[in-house]
Amino acid sequence: MSESLRDQLLKAGFAPKPKQEARVRPPQRPQREKPTQHPPRREAPDIDLAKAYALRDKSERQAREHEQREAEQRAREKRERKQKLGALLGKAALNDVNADIARHFPHAKKIRRIYVTAGQLPQLNGGELAVVQYAGRYLLVRRETALAAQAIDADALVLLCDPNAADEDGVPADLIW
Repeated sequence: MSESLRDQLLKAGFAPKPKQEARVRPPQRPQREKPTQHPPRREAPDIDLAKAYALRDKSERQAREHEQREAEQRAREKRERKQKLGALLGKAALNDVNADIARHFPHAKKIRRIYVTAGQLPQLNGGELAVVQYAGRYLLVRRETALAAQAIDADALVLLCDPNAADEDGVPADLIW
């Protein structure tokens, strides 16, 4: 008969390893704690793919919520500024329905105009009156009111002439176009 594969391997010198007896460890002594000894560092465990996606989703959700809270805060502050400006400028506007002189001024990279009376024009050019933008309109107000509006919202003050300042381009402020 033919020999089994096991028998052939044993004849060729491939013998099974003898089983070793299990070593018995001697009992360890408790170690004294050293005051300067740091706790051993644990190595970071491998994060599986599902946990990685969950962490990324959580961080993205937190970032979106943070941005949304900031946007809501900015909107709330804008509403409050608008209410304060409305209360300040409600009765302070000096715009006259019968005004017929157009006073031009630059604002938002365009030339804008406001209509004033003959008595208001020298006051506007002299710095006693100013132009403030509120709710899409240009309002003519006293200097003090304009400065208060600027304190509430820096973009509200559009035109406040300084009679002592030299013109940059040599064009007088009271030039009528």
